[in-house]
Amino acid sequence: MIKPHGSDTLNPLFVYDSEKHDALKHEAEGLPSLLLSSAAAANAVMMGAGYFNPLTGYMNLADAMGAAEKMLTTSGLFFPVPVVNLTSDVSAIEGHKRIALRDPNVEGHPVLAVMEVEAIEEVSAEQMAFMTEKVFGTTDPAHPGVAAFNSQGQKLLSGPIQVLNFSYFSEDFPDTFRTAVEIRNEIAERGWEKVVAFQTRNPMHRAHEELCHMAMDRLGADGLVIHMLLGKLKPGDIPAPVRDSCIRKMVELYFKPNSAMVTGYGFDMLYAGPREAVLHALFRQNMGATHFIIGRDHAGVGDYYGPFDAQKIFDDQVPQGALLIEMFMADNTAWSKKLGKVVMMREAPDHVKEDFITLSGTKVREMLGRGEAPPPEFSRPEVAKILMDYYQSLDK
Repeated sequence: MIKPHGSDTLNPLFVYDSEKHDALKHEAEGLPSLLLSSAAAANAVMMGAGYFNPLTGYMNLADAMGAAEKMLTTSGLFFPVPVVNLTSDVSAIEGHKRIALRDPNVEGHPVLAVMEVEAIEEVSAEQMAFMTEKVFGTTDPAHPGVAAFNSQGQKLLSGPIQVLNFSYFSEDFPDTFRTAVEIRNEIAERGWEKVVAFQTRNPMHRAHEELCHMAMDRLGADGLVIHMLLGKLKPGDIPAPVRDSCIRKMVELYFKPNSAMVTGYGFDMLYAGPREAVLHALFRQNMGATHFIIGRDHAGVGDYYGPFDAQKIFDDQVPQGALLIEMFMADNTAWSKKLGKVVMMREAPDHVKEDFITLSGTKVREMLGRGEAPPPEFSRPEVAKILMDYYQSLDK
């Protein structure tokens, strides 16, 4: 199986030993505590689950700046984004070396992790702007990722962590949330050698489904891991349970048995376009995938990124050999009226726009809200039914 990033074996930061876990949990109740931002909590979940291997905790300022500027920490580790714990108020934990990190997304704010505080550093406005520009390609506060990053505060806590739970993800999504450890184990159990990963924060329409089939066929892959983002999205995005139902129905009806896994991970979407595409590739390598589909406008939002910037970054900025996972670069896929099947648009040079069935997201939402199914060439009827029920429930 493919090695994880930066080490020979995966080193998740979740405390699996039950005795150590209980002792740590008991200790944590007596420690000074910090209520995390949602972003810092998501980082803890991802480190606990092994997706951010080989990190042992939150980055210090020098490593965060290095990751932002060159995608390299001070030790030379390739990492495409800063993984930080930013806050605005450290009065409750200042002077303490060992603290409890509390979950902002679960009622009662239970302890999510225990942290060994190595440093508390003040991040200047200039440094915040620098990291923002490098990671998101913009400092526009209207960008949802920029707004979230800059709302956390400018005091940066760094140091190793031990993770005690996976926030709300394991309870709210028991059939879908999987750690990188669990996905690696299941890939091994299924006997898959060549594994394609597909990232989604939306339901999968016919074009997405066919893109996965194309990638598997062309690569000779044994299996596909559909990996859903289960964390915070922007307003208007479809909730995770609805996406989950849509994708499971599609896999049940349109994929061969033992050819696709439906899984999810606990992280807040950054909408960082190219940088987030590289981050997505890194944690797919950590979960055991050998190939990762990068599509048009991957992880983008609005008009902040060019349609293929998330593909170009792998050629222009990612050092050779920085990641072992290979990319499957995809164009927009759509139903060709001429050929009677879904194709990648760039592979149909004799087509004009009218030869494809394409619908805007706004148009599709309007149709579903009226109880109208999009054409079967665009969306499988069984998937459309789930989405129609959801959109119509919003009006009640």
